[in-house]
Amino acid sequence: MIWSYVIIFLLAAIPFFEVAMIVPIAILGGLPAIPVIIIAFLGNFVTIVLLIVFIDSIRNWRKKKKAYEGENNKKSHQRAKKIWAKYGLPGLAFIGPFFVGSHVTALLAITFGGTRTKTLVLMTASIAFWAILLGGAANYGFDFLVKDEDDFGFITRLLQR
Repeated sequence: MIWSYVIIFLLAAIPFFEVAMIVPIAILGGLPAIPVIIIAFLGNFVTIVLLIVFIDSIRNWRKKKKAYEGENNKKSHQRAKKIWAKYGLPGLAFIGPFFVGSHVTALLAITFGGTRTKTLVLMTASIAFWAILLGGAANYGFDFLVKDEDDFGFITRLLQR
């Protein structure tokens, strides 16, 4: 069972898997909601902190990459810029993770002019919000679809074999 939580932590730390995908899958798989939410939050949070701490190095890498590849016109970048223009840092921090992922959101928030401290505080609140919301939805909203007569989900059944 401990390996399940290690995997959840690692997957939540990887961009584009993150809390929004891992929490519902793990809960629907039969793991208890509270530990899944906490561990996935911590996995996502650790990488956001590292990203913000090493933002100068990442920014320099992006500038070199952008100069080599040309102007950045990715859809995710365009979406984030629209959210930033309309709602500012708080809007980007809370809306961005759902559309472009929390790692990209944190990077773009600082790139667009957010301070490290405000970005970290708002991203922490955002990750917690999404983890709890999606964890609650997966636990209470879909529970009846995946539990069997022994009250096990598919991950628990796989680990017991």
